[in-house]
Amino acid sequence: MTGSSPDRARSFPALSSLERAYSVGGVEQIEIQQLLVAARRAGEAGRPEEAARLYHQILAGAGEQAGALNALGMMSLTSGDHAAAVGWFRRSISADPQSPDLQMNLATAYRRLGDATGERAALEGALSLDQRHFMALVRLAELHERTGENALAAERWRGVVAMGAMIDERSPALDELLARARDYVARDQARFAAVTDEGLAALREEFDARETRRFDACINHVLGRRSIYINQCAGMHFPFLPADEFFDREHFPWLEEIEAKTAIIRAELEAILAEEAGVILPYVNMKSGTPANKWTALDGSLAWGALHLWKDGKRNEAACARAPRTAEAVAALPLSDLPGSTPTVFFSILRPGAHLPAHTGVSNVRSIVHLPLIVPQGCEFRVGGETRAWEEGKAWVFDDTIEHEAWNRSDHARAILIFDVWNPYISETERKMLRKFHEISLVNRDLAGQGISVSD
Repeated sequence: MTGSSPDRARSFPALSSLERAYSVGGVEQIEIQQLLVAARRAGEAGRPEEAARLYHQILAGAGEQAGALNALGMMSLTSGDHAAAVGWFRRSISADPQSPDLQMNLATAYRRLGDATGERAALEGALSLDQRHFMALVRLAELHERTGENALAAERWRGVVAMGAMIDERSPALDELLARARDYVARDQARFAAVTDEGLAALREEFDARETRRFDACINHVLGRRSIYINQCAGMHFPFLPADEFFDREHFPWLEEIEAKTAIIRAELEAILAEEAGVILPYVNMKSGTPANKWTALDGSLAWGALHLWKDGKRNEAACARAPRTAEAVAALPLSDLPGSTPTVFFSILRPGAHLPAHTGVSNVRSIVHLPLIVPQGCEFRVGGETRAWEEGKAWVFDDTIEHEAWNRSDHARAILIFDVWNPYISETERKMLRKFHEISLVNRDLAGQGISVSD
């Protein structure tokens, strides 16, 4: 990609909300505002020494005033003293840590200094305040591209394309920027497709085309080569599978084996729950700056808590040591085993009065197993058009890519063991090819956005 977005820091208009926030009270407030106006006008009139003197006068009278500090940083940028600009912008951020625009100005100063580490930290700081900050996404994509971090650059450019599609009125410059972003994403997709084809070629030769038909449709959909004209998953969608809400038990002959160990598993969980705080952690933990959504009420809350024995295919040895017989029992089952993605196994604790809002999972290549351990009256679970009450010791398996939600209307905590197994309609051939695809992905592409970890 050639070209770059405007490398431009942002100043603040006279009497902005930022300036008012850092003015002092009474007569002094009016004086500070008058000085800010005078300094801005002096700068616009080409009298930088007078403007600088006035801004320093503001700092002497009002302390660390973010508007004045930012203006001095802008003046340093204009004069080419980028190191000084960094200092001014860092001070302005200390005075107003909730302003993403100040972080963007700091990123500009670092960029002109050639300090990629500082620029990255400032851009990530802006996104931590607002994950939808469009120019922060653009600048971070450009930074990753300049530093050769192609996978990260592609991820950020995809975000730019997605946000750009929501902008109704676009300037020619923005259209050009979005065209560059789409081009980069397309080239990255083509590169990954070529790597995937090469990596799967030998394995494909082992099977008849009929055996790999559904797998090929799945991967071609992942690679953007074809659409699937049924309900789509948030991540990997494996086509042509029956979309069962709750699967028939006959598909899972080992269910009675794990159900027979309910008392053992429950005893280990009860011992864990009796321990000190900090063992069970909030299940929902959104990134700083994430816009409010249906999960906001549960963010960082133990209303929905979890202890993971396995997560995204990695065994948590410390957690398994707390529940060794549970870990042993689950490890003996035919879990989904995709490198870097599955299995995920955890105790799920839903506190009294908690509600998990209606949502869908990420991929239909696996099924979700619930083994109820502690179930007071008033706890229910809906998948699609069917609502069931959990029964202690009686497991079920469902497709979480169908809309589902959960309630605990009781006065006591509800606890279940959750883990993922293969979708029963996926053949052994398809499982083998899916494992190979995930091996390739781990080496060549970040699976964020294609992950298939358990979502509830």
